[in-house]
Amino acid sequence: MKTFAALFTVLALLSPLPAIAADPVRIIVVGDSTMTDKSGYGKGFCARFTPDVTCINAARGGRSSKSYRAEGLWDKVLEQLRDGKAYARTYVWIGFGHNDGSAKPERHTDLETEFPVNMRRYAQDIQAAGAIPVMVTPLTQRWFRNGTLKDDLRPWTAAIRVVATDGDYDLVDVYGVTRTAVQAMGPVAANRTAGGPIPQNILDSEGAGTSLPAVFSDASQGTPATAQAFDYTHLGPEGSALFGKIIVDAWAAHEPGIRPYLKAN
Repeated sequence: MKTFAALFTVLALLSPLPAIAADPVRIIVVGDSTMTDKSGYGKGFCARFTPDVTCINAARGGRSSKSYRAEGLWDKVLEQLRDGKAYARTYVWIGFGHNDGSAKPERHTDLETEFPVNMRRYAQDIQAAGAIPVMVTPLTQRWFRNGTLKDDLRPWTAAIRVVATDGDYDLVDVYGVTRTAVQAMGPVAANRTAGGPIPQNILDSEGAGTSLPAVFSDASQGTPATAQAFDYTHLGPEGSALFGKIIVDAWAAHEPGIRPYLKAN
């Protein structure tokens, strides 16, 4: 816990100071499980804003840039954008990539063609509805090899960056800032950001600097079927709070319009 306390102290010193917010704003989060309240940074992200912000988490586990729209989830977001409620601004965060490389046909998208087209279409829909698109790169995974964090999601990060640049959309490089944070933590501290108890084989191997596949047993897991299991992708409550703050601060660093709506600590 000392590691988390030290990180939060440093982040608090670096955080922008809030001003007095004049008008309410709305933020809608759209993406996969790494952005949800249950297993991602969504809860920690929304917790960083004052009550002047309506933060709606519409992320859904297991979805890709294709399946989120195909299942009708995007239509529900568009309904919210057109609900006639008065906000000074509405930001819509769009973040996919973790499931777009899946072998499952209902999730899989071609990285060179389909994925960027999907992301661009989301941004265009948001603008057409009078809101502000925020393109978001994926949350890093926390797999280490010989003390160095693996870089598996860089291709999707690069594709999102191109879409944001070509369309002049706001971009938050979640992949970049969370990779930097996790690499600085190292595997031992990074494992503590996950959800669920850490399996014994992971605890036994932490000092080696290489992440091993988790081996679960009833004794090591010891949680109800509805609880979250340990992995190197998803987050528990402490991880959500930590990464949520890192991500909000990264956004506020280049989006002055959101700074008046940040909590002081």
